[in-house]
Amino acid sequence: MKSYLPKKRLAMLASGSGTNVANFIRFFKEHPVIEIALVVSNNPDALVLSKAAKEGVPHLVIRNDQWNDKDLVMGIFTERRIDFVVLAGFLLLVPAFFIEHYKNRIVNIHPALLPAYGGKGMYGMRVHQAVIQAGDTKSGITIHHVNERYDEGEVICRYTLDIDKGETPESLARKIHQLEYDHYPEVVEKLIRSFD
Repeated sequence: MKSYLPKKRLAMLASGSGTNVANFIRFFKEHPVIEIALVVSNNPDALVLSKAAKEGVPHLVIRNDQWNDKDLVMGIFTERRIDFVVLAGFLLLVPAFFIEHYKNRIVNIHPALLPAYGGKGMYGMRVHQAVIQAGDTKSGITIHHVNERYDEGEVICRYTLDIDKGETPESLARKIHQLEYDHYPEVVEKLIRSFD
């Protein structure tokens, strides 16, 4: 049965290439109750902006220094009626006023099993290098709520994978990315539906 209720509007924040954002756009393209309504980057040169443009998704830049301007930031998100926020490779600590406004409705993903290998400066290939150097036999992803500190928000779920003998940071990164693509949109979908 077709729903005539307005769709839940999802904003995605990213600083880089936007591979997860592109995956979310594909996942929610024909979704009956959720839509990607906005893509925001703090980096005007981020490839994620051109990916959003190619898919016809509204996108804009909020520079690092602008994130402290509550009126500006909240004006943008309120005007676009954003219900839920997803971080996907967003490297800036979001301000407390934003977290408070989107309490329990702002999530992030980390390419390791938090609390291990988290914190400021721990992102991307740096994480995979640290995991390999430590000789760990497992890694994975952690999807978590966002609070005022890097990677310390309440954990929603973790997905693990085995680290093979001879694994390199590059090969581990590919496996972790696949885990992200397989699970992140579905977890967000369930979270958003749980608010109904």
